[in-house]
Amino acid sequence: MKQANKAEQQEAAELEERRVSTEGNLPTRPEAGSQYLAGSEEKLARIRAIAREDKGLKFVNLLHHISQPLLHRAYLSLKKKAAAGVDGETWTSYGKTLEINISNLHKNVQDGRYKAKAVLRKWIDKSDGSKRPLGITCVEDKILQQAMVWVLESIYEQDFLGFSYGFRPKRNQHNALDALYVAITQKKVSYVLDADIKGFFDQIDQQQLMQFLQHRISDRRIHRLIEQNLRAGVIDDDQWSRSKTGIPQGGVLSPLLANIYLHYAFDQWANQWRKRHARGEVYIIRYADDIITCFQYEKDGKSFKDALEQRLVRFNLTLHPKKTKLIEFGRFACGNYQKKQRGKPETFDFLGFTHICSKRLSDGKFTVRRHTIAKRQRAKLKEVRQWLKKNCHRSITEQGQKLKSVITGAMNYYGVPGNGKAIAAFRTEICKSWWNALRRRSQKADKFTWKKMQIIISTWIPLNKTTHPYPSQRLSV
Repeated sequence: MKQANKAEQQEAAELEERRVSTEGNLPTRPEAGSQYLAGSEEKLARIRAIAREDKGLKFVNLLHHISQPLLHRAYLSLKKKAAAGVDGETWTSYGKTLEINISNLHKNVQDGRYKAKAVLRKWIDKSDGSKRPLGITCVEDKILQQAMVWVLESIYEQDFLGFSYGFRPKRNQHNALDALYVAITQKKVSYVLDADIKGFFDQIDQQQLMQFLQHRISDRRIHRLIEQNLRAGVIDDDQWSRSKTGIPQGGVLSPLLANIYLHYAFDQWANQWRKRHARGEVYIIRYADDIITCFQYEKDGKSFKDALEQRLVRFNLTLHPKKTKLIEFGRFACGNYQKKQRGKPETFDFLGFTHICSKRLSDGKFTVRRHTIAKRQRAKLKEVRQWLKKNCHRSITEQGQKLKSVITGAMNYYGVPGNGKAIAAFRTEICKSWWNALRRRSQKADKFTWKKMQIIISTWIPLNKTTHPYPSQRLSV
């Protein structure tokens, strides 16, 4: 049987770093403490080296790495303007007596007297009209969680696979998008499975998560701190409720815990599945709970989808029936659709972009067009127009600074080759909305022409530009 994704084939497509066992049941080895490590950053570096050398080692003494210097550094890394949690404490107010607060926090943690506070839940509107829960953690809990993230990352970054991109150091959405682009355009890809895990963060089994952590960490004090943050409860509309399942979205520690959960529930299993069962090439790109899997053969795609559904059931997870789909996509898709008179190939969305089968204008060869998801663009335009309506009294300078930041942010993220029209349309609509807002507050609206508006636009609104080149240029593939 042909092995899928040989090392020399997948280096560019996935930037894979290492391979580990399928089930995540790391072999039991003699447990070793790390209490001899000295120096805050030096200790973390030493942990990384030990974890890299021995993938089965369990760490039994990690709590002392959460030192006062690390907690102080964690405080400085937090967002200064983040909303306050249930205790009403802000980053600024906490910092007024920082040294005393950090000292007390450190003492409580080391003495076992620390107790996590409940998470304040807010509801965020989504583009489809539904709402997404967001958890706001107290400043002190954020500080401890960030320090724990740095300690745990030192271990788990040595274990995570190369196709996992979400919420990891030195990795971002565009690394995942580049890997996907290279896989589809340069590898043998004819089918794409767009898998969506239904309510992932809310459905995580806390007991199984703690079992996964035990594969690498035997320090019960660390387990207790994590359990406290998971079970601190949620305050929603002044009502407290216990958190029996899931992890709070918005928590500092949550993304890492989610990656650990999926590392054992999905990553290791998927990596082994493609080596043992796939007849053709298989490429995987995962960003948090957004998973795209590319296949050479349709049969592999169907088999993987069925196996994935059965696999996720074991971990209290399910695929979203409406958002999960296996489609024909790749260099042969357009021709096959034309032969069958089925119109154009289906598209799929990933990390804010709609991916479309297309051809290059220069030579007519296959390429992937990536356009801003229309729903998201319309939602952002609606948000900007509402802001202009509420802030029509502000000066042109204040409005210009706000709109400049919006358009700059859009270009910094969506500025990929082939997406120029979508960005230009977004920029144009914002400029028109700004012009209409300024005309409405003027008693001489007729004299405030578009020509005069263009002078203001040229001052504040940046021109379109491509901020992310093709992966072949960025990665020198």
